[in-house]
Amino acid sequence: MMLRPRWIGALILSLALAAGFALLGQWQLERAVESGKVVDAPSETVLPLAQVAKPGGPITDKATGQLVTLEGSFVPTDYELLQGRLNHGTAGWWVVAHVTVGGTATDSEPVALAVARGWAADENTAKSAMARLADQPETQQTIVGRLLPTEAPEVPKDKSHPFVMTTMSAAALYNLWSGVDGQDVYSAYVVEATPPAGLVKIDSPPPIQESTLNWLNLFYAAEWIVFAGFAIFFWFRLVKDAKEKEDELRELEESAAQLGKVD
Repeated sequence: MMLRPRWIGALILSLALAAGFALLGQWQLERAVESGKVVDAPSETVLPLAQVAKPGGPITDKATGQLVTLEGSFVPTDYELLQGRLNHGTAGWWVVAHVTVGGTATDSEPVALAVARGWAADENTAKSAMARLADQPETQQTIVGRLLPTEAPEVPKDKSHPFVMTTMSAAALYNLWSGVDGQDVYSAYVVEATPPAGLVKIDSPPPIQESTLNWLNLFYAAEWIVFAGFAIFFWFRLVKDAKEKEDELRELEESAAQLGKVD
């Protein structure tokens, strides 16, 4: 039955349809993979802070993790310590500062910015470094670091130390800084790329670029593969039905012939 010209032609047509469906499935699969490719963000290109973030609102996903540069001055009286900050898996202390950005003769109104200057493994080292930094004059300098979104403030779990800070919250720090009433503040902070003497550089790797597949294209690809299989199955089913009909006709003819002989 399958070797008859009619069904061979039908098989060729079914194979052509299956090949077309398979090509469409491959195209949809390539679309899914292409849309899921990681596009490297230029986070390691140092950009001016004013170009990637504005004060008073959250930073964008694109700006998160961006290396930035800015001109500002550290306020000596506004240094704080953050406890329990991990650096390469080890808990320690961050020394954080209040930086005044702008406010010079050529700039607009000053803006407050939190900067994490460095890490220390123990509290005494952190306090000693903080004391040295607080003695330095407030002068304009260039600061380079990685821009990260502010963290939510956290209520200290140890009630005996109610003023201990564990999160880098711009809002919480703003309430502790001096001379910032009515001043704009960045809802983000900068991890300084080069820590001052006595402190260890804070581990701040580039942001991880996630890759996600386009599931709709994957669904379409699977759908076309099913269609390709169905084209072959449809041919097989037609051949099988034709053979069953021929067998039934043959049986009827044989039965009629036997009845004729009996008569």
